[in-house]
Amino acid sequence: MAPYGYDPYGRPYSDKSKTTAGLLQIFLGCFGVGRFYTGHTGMAVAQLLTCGGLGIWALIDGIIILTSGTVTDAQGRPLRGG
Repeated sequence: MAPYGYDPYGRPYSDKSKTTAGLLQIFLGCFGVGRFYTGHTGMAVAQLLTCGGLGIWALIDGIIILTSGTVTDAQGRPLRGG
């Protein structure tokens, strides 16, 4: 059994938290921290090199992470809700 259970589609939940990822992205998104946290290193490096799209990309990305129900980690597992 997966340590955090399964989503309605039978996918195991990630060990990463959606709230943590979203808040890291909003507050430290210029450095790509939220995306490094979820394992999306390519996107994180792009945010690091562009300073999070001058902050706009980082802010929007953080809001999407917090509000979307389909955000996954690098292994394709949905982020935990808490």
